[in-house]
Amino acid sequence: MLAAERRDHLLELLAREGKIVAKSVATDLGISEDSVRRDLRDLAAEGLCQRVYGGALPVSPAVVDYAARQSVTPDGKRKVAAVAAALVRPGGTLILDGGTTALAVAHALPQDLDCTVITHSPTVAAALLDHPRAELFLLGGRVFKHSAVTCGAAAIEAAQNVSADLCLLGVTGVHPDAGLTTGDAEEAAMKRALAARAADTYVLASSEKIGTASRFRVLPWDGISGLITDADPRHPVLGELAARGVEVLAAG
Repeated sequence: MLAAERRDHLLELLAREGKIVAKSVATDLGISEDSVRRDLRDLAAEGLCQRVYGGALPVSPAVVDYAARQSVTPDGKRKVAAVAAALVRPGGTLILDGGTTALAVAHALPQDLDCTVITHSPTVAAALLDHPRAELFLLGGRVFKHSAVTCGAAAIEAAQNVSADLCLLGVTGVHPDAGLTTGDAEEAAMKRALAARAADTYVLASSEKIGTASRFRVLPWDGISGLITDADPRHPVLGELAARGVEVLAAG
């Protein structure tokens, strides 16, 4: 099989199965695992897959920059945001992550809701300035412009001194095997710090993130209370997560 044919086969397998196991592909095609790994390196360099130990997973489309992400599935993000906003109780304290779905949550919160919102996102804080009864705490630190959030040592230290009833967390990848992932190591650490300070953590995941993975793990499945998504409830990934005991809140 020519290199171009192997490439097409790997992409088709990734789309159909949701993962590539290098050893299995090598056996099926009668080639060496090294050849498969080389092909996967080439695909990863083009941004067409996320390499993991033993193979590859679909790459998340949500790793593009903040401005570009605003045009990715906006309707799905609004649906997820509506369900997430309904989890915030009057008088409660919310830790709200950054990103475009978190911004949609900020817009979905009722104008008259009496609550406290802790965030490391300047854009989320700005969106809540016209909510007269929402008290705002903005966690400072180095601004990670890709996601328009603060992160790094100063931001993590600030996060360790707050607590909340609920954390609404964004990720770029949701995969049964890879867990909850994002594209930057410092941002992943900041998300873990935020989640650790809340009684309950729900992950915001519009449909394009389901079944994909990014480079850095944020949390394992037992580290969250549930997942909010607008993906089709019949999606095989959601079925696998439910079988593992993960609560999935539908935002259809």
